[in-house]
Amino acid sequence: MYGKLRRSIVALALCAVHAGAQAQAWPTKSVRIVVPFTPGSGTDIIARTVTEKLSPQIGQAIVIENRPGAGGTIGVGLVAKAEPDGHTLLVHSSSYTVTPSTYKDLPYDTLRDLTGVMPLGLLPNVLVMAPSKGIRSVRELVAAAKAKPGSMNSASVNIGSATHLNAERFRLGAGIDTVNVPFKGSPEALTEIITGRVDYYFCPVVSVLPLLKDGKIVALAVGSTRRSSALPDLPTTLEAGVPNSDYNFWVGMFAPAKTPRETVQRLYRETLRALRSPGVSEKMSNLGAEPMDYDPDQFNAYIRGEIASNAALVKAAGIKLE
Repeated sequence: MYGKLRRSIVALALCAVHAGAQAQAWPTKSVRIVVPFTPGSGTDIIARTVTEKLSPQIGQAIVIENRPGAGGTIGVGLVAKAEPDGHTLLVHSSSYTVTPSTYKDLPYDTLRDLTGVMPLGLLPNVLVMAPSKGIRSVRELVAAAKAKPGSMNSASVNIGSATHLNAERFRLGAGIDTVNVPFKGSPEALTEIITGRVDYYFCPVVSVLPLLKDGKIVALAVGSTRRSSALPDLPTTLEAGVPNSDYNFWVGMFAPAKTPRETVQRLYRETLRALRSPGVSEKMSNLGAEPMDYDPDQFNAYIRGEIASNAALVKAAGIKLE
């Protein structure tokens, strides 16, 4: 009996050593990070900013692969079906928690097939318009929309994205009737805003800062719960008088669900180290990204809560399922 017990203990110890060795060995080749939006989008910029430091830390090249379309579900599906060895990852926005409510037949299970590694940052959406519109405040925008119901439109990145949900929160809170115009990515949406063909857009702050500096667009408010450190003088839509209009846009990292926990934990530690490095920390601050200090367990719990709250918003906004 003692011999059997001893052999069992040895076997367990060897398994633990083997698992630890596997995690320590990661990565053994280049890492692919799928971003389900176009190059130049807020999510894409954050992914590239963080991986610029993460790559030399882990001693392997990191390749960003942009796979936009279908509300981000194409890119997510690729990662969900990838080998769970830590060499294929996903950097997605908070719209990851919306698609379970807006797409009937997802090619993956949001909670079962992927796991959260950590959020990379909170990026307030900024309510922007073209200067030619002559509107300089949220009050003026709401008044113009109420004067001619159904005549104004708002841009979004796909149906059910974080930018769309922010616009819907604003529409419901303000009690206005506007039309959503979906685009493949923020660059395309901003082009239409600048020309004035689309009236307004809740765009991630990272994408609008250069355009604001050049005077190509004007900012009326931020759509998040609190002000942006990048635009501290800009009020929130709540402060501007629109109740229940706040929506928090974030970007996070995910891995296939069966990725070894040791690998996920090391990826979390290395990514956190990259985020806290002076160079990346300064760049993220300049991009308007606010820290979100969640470990993998906390991030997954947060995701579950976001899925439930977004389901309620999708229903209230009457967003049609695809």
